[in-house]
Amino acid sequence: MLTNKEKIALLKARREEAKQGGGSKRIQKQHQRGKFTARERLDLLLDPDTFSEAGMFIVPQDTAFAKDAKKFYGDGVVTGSGLVDGRKVYVFAQDFTVMGGSLGEKHANKICRVMDKAIQTGSPIIGLIDSGGARIQEGLGIMGPFFTGIPWHPGSCPRFP
Repeated sequence: MLTNKEKIALLKARREEAKQGGGSKRIQKQHQRGKFTARERLDLLLDPDTFSEAGMFIVPQDTAFAKDAKKFYGDGVVTGSGLVDGRKVYVFAQDFTVMGGSLGEKHANKICRVMDKAIQTGSPIIGLIDSGGARIQEGLGIMGPFFTGIPWHPGSCPRFP
């Protein structure tokens, strides 16, 4: 059994691993393409030290195609809330360093959760898209909630064209 000190150390290590997305090599490739990572884009968007992340430790579901694949924390999307010019917003930023930022079931569920929070509080939702598409091997059922989440609540969440 782990001591509290060991548990805290493990949590800190997992947080640092999650913040690395797909790892340093993929982050380097992203930078070579002239692109920022999901976390870097959120840092540029949000007021300093206001980001509160949700779902950091979620991993992709197992599929017959990827049972032995490395699991990356966050499932290719960083979600949460923060402030823009002092105003509360909910955000999601797809992380291309993890499976090309592709939309999977848990990835979509994380986005839907922050959409729901935005609707509940009347706050804007900001999505920073950097995705290679969807993970069809996880099934098409994931697409329903993702694409119908906000339209069912017109006027409850501010939108900008």
